[in-house]
Amino acid sequence: MSDRSSLASRHQEEEITLPDPPAIPGLRFRRLAGPSDYAGIARLHEACALEDGSDEMPTEADIANSLENPVDMDPSRDLILGEVDEAIVAMHSSTLRFVDGAWEANLRGFVHPSWRRRGLGRTLFGFGERHARAVVPPGAGDQPGAWQAIATSLEQGAHALYRRAGYSPFRYAFTMTRDLSSPIPPFELPPSLEIRPARPERFRAIWEAEREAFQDAWGYSPWPEENYQRFLGFPHYDPALWRVAWDGDRVAGMVLSYVNAEENATFGRSRGYTEDIAVRRPWRRKGVASALLADSLRALRALGLKEAALGVDAESPSRVLRLYENLGFHTVIEWTFYRRPWPSS
Repeated sequence: MSDRSSLASRHQEEEITLPDPPAIPGLRFRRLAGPSDYAGIARLHEACALEDGSDEMPTEADIANSLENPVDMDPSRDLILGEVDEAIVAMHSSTLRFVDGAWEANLRGFVHPSWRRRGLGRTLFGFGERHARAVVPPGAGDQPGAWQAIATSLEQGAHALYRRAGYSPFRYAFTMTRDLSSPIPPFELPPSLEIRPARPERFRAIWEAEREAFQDAWGYSPWPEENYQRFLGFPHYDPALWRVAWDGDRVAGMVLSYVNAEENATFGRSRGYTEDIAVRRPWRRKGVASALLADSLRALRALGLKEAALGVDAESPSRVLRLYENLGFHTVIEWTFYRRPWPSS
């Protein structure tokens, strides 16, 4: 049997029948086949990002890392692909988390711009809702669950889909950027802290400190070991760019900057990310985050990059939005979180 015939045969075996599919000749829905799908998924993300004006795009390496180190999902069960003539034209994934005694199902889908407005998004979204409830362990949780979905301000089709399905906006987040050519304030760390090079033998301690710091974040659920493996496998991290503040042998805070060169090439820009911004409780309100961010911005500028970017919860209780604004960041994209409670029956 030829390679092409083997591929078609495997896809046929994995095919899924969904109710009320759009009438698209050659359309089939199937489960993830494995690494052979990563490139096709990356092309789908790139096409959607360019069409929708998004400024973020997971690379093939990002997709491999997330699917091979899954958190809150089983890719072989919770991800479905739409395919026409062996080309991936749509996908949908569901993640399931147990937060504050209730299950939350986070739904996210993508449809290639050439195949939109044909019912693919509606069909996949309906599958995601049914699937999420079906995989909740029997008798789990003492509160009603909910579906959640997210869309940027640029994804108007997604907003319309969620509203028609009975979802309501309930929270917002922002992507913020900063021009690295503008002056960077001279913030300094408290005298008891120092920045040291991030060495591999300390990666676990850095991750543990980040996990502890983010316990106060909205929607937090305990980070499993898979999260650490994903941390280690993130393809864009450059520990030389990390700024980690130590108080003796304890991590006080961090900014784990990185550069996604492939994404920069696709969008024709020069950006570095200042992300994984975390300060543990004993060192908060002491200027640690400001000092680490300022030093991170200087490091990105030294590489010749033109802008820095980060993501932030608009309702963070730690008032980080004002901190970022004081450092020269401004909002470029708004993210809207939608929610719908599960019906009782």
